Amino acid sequence: MNGGKMKQRVSYMLGAIGHDTYYAAISTFFIAFVTSQMFAGSKHEDAMIALVTSLVVIIRLIEIAFDPIIGSIIDNTHTKWGKFKPWLVVGGLVSSVMIVLMFSDFFGLAKGSNTTLFIIFFIISFVILDAFYSFKDIAFWSMIPALSSKNEERETLGTFARFGSAIGSQGTTILVIPITYYFTQLMTGHHSQGASGWFAFGVIAAIVSGGTALITAWGTKENDSVLRQETKKTSTVDVFKALFKNDQLMWLSLSYILFALAYVATTATLILNFTFVLGNASLYSITGIVGFVGSICLVPLFPVLANKFGRRKVFTGAVLSMLIGYAIFVIGSSVPSTIIGLIFLTTPYQLVFLSVLMTITDSVEYGQWKNGVRNEAVTLAMRPLLDKIAGAFSNGIFGFVAIAAGMTGSTYNPDKTYGVGTFKIYAFIVPAVLMVISLAIYLGKVKLTEKRHQEIVAELEEKLK
Repeated sequence: MNGGKMKQRVSYMLGAIGHDTYYAAISTFFIAFVTSQMFAGSKHEDAMIALVTSLVVIIRLIEIAFDPIIGSIIDNTHTKWGKFKPWLVVGGLVSSVMIVLMFSDFFGLAKGSNTTLFIIFFIISFVILDAFYSFKDIAFWSMIPALSSKNEERETLGTFARFGSAIGSQGTTILVIPITYYFTQLMTGHHSQGASGWFAFGVIAAIVSGGTALITAWGTKENDSVLRQETKKTSTVDVFKALFKNDQLMWLSLSYILFALAYVATTATLILNFTFVLGNASLYSITGIVGFVGSICLVPLFPVLANKFGRRKVFTGAVLSMLIGYAIFVIGSSVPSTIIGLIFLTTPYQLVFLSVLMTITDSVEYGQWKNGVRNEAVTLAMRPLLDKIAGAFSNGIFGFVAIAAGMTGSTYNPDKTYGVGTFKIYAFIVPAVLMVISLAIYLGKVKLTEKRHQEIVAELEEKLK
């Protein structure tokens, strides 16, 4: 095998490890820190938790509207390092610095009496974090069509990246509890999940994210194919026209956002399930272990499964498995049923992600064929944009469910009655309904198969030659 090609695959995989470590930290565990430690001891604790979770949702939703424009800025970037690497490095380093601040008490402002100053400081800080993370996020995932135009190599790159993502996201899930407990005890002498432990977790996430972004920038090289040579500067209006005219991208996006909202509504609140339904927060690491083992088994099989059955059948089978997992979670509330539910729910996620990512990647050429303009970063911006919409809502969902079910704080109280029924409705039943709708849209409207993409590429190459 070509050594340069393997170097590129491994470098991209390592970048995915750091990228998903960061995503898990900010989309899931930041709000867990907010609801348990950021305002602990404050007389306005519940009010401040509700305010911060609302601000996070609002800021991320507003910023998401600018993601296609960020994609356009990246597409219009021309440097000797290519158009992706500068944004990957700058976005990675700045967002890494800012996440450390997020897992702190903002120099005492979070628990102080001047709430107005804290709110202003928090808003500015989170806007900076989210903007630079968006540049990194879009640049990272937009690189695939620039690294290769071949379906097989794209699927291999995507598989390597998703394997890294599994290590990053599931590894973070496995280690978050041990890290926070260890550093809390190291700093305070108390065996608990304290603020100092969460701060150490933020520092570790920052180092992993920033360091692996540099590795990806160093180890990858853009491909100068005939398809990529036909590019022109796009205006803001052209950006949105290109997106909305790409009907396959739009239908796939609608299907995927419903799926992503369902999935994050569940995964973001699973820590509440272990803490307040099972009564043992330390068992939460099981979630990461199950997801990691499942990813190790299934992610390398994606190219084989996609080649044998096609992405549509892979996507369908994965979603049906997840629906079985939801049914198990609704029926049972024991450790064994939780583990079985996790196997059916979290293991197939990587197959759904890769099926969607590869189809969005192929829609770059579909859009070029249909509209006459090639927009790599703008098109690929849709996938992280959709995940960020889901991530933004996951922050709000966690805070909402925690308060609605009476599951605030970080310690289970056997003498307190928790709203387990309320929790299951929002964490399992509503998401299952969303997944059914998502699957129906995907099967009914998404027609961009691997065969059709190959035909489009052949037509474009013939035309451009």
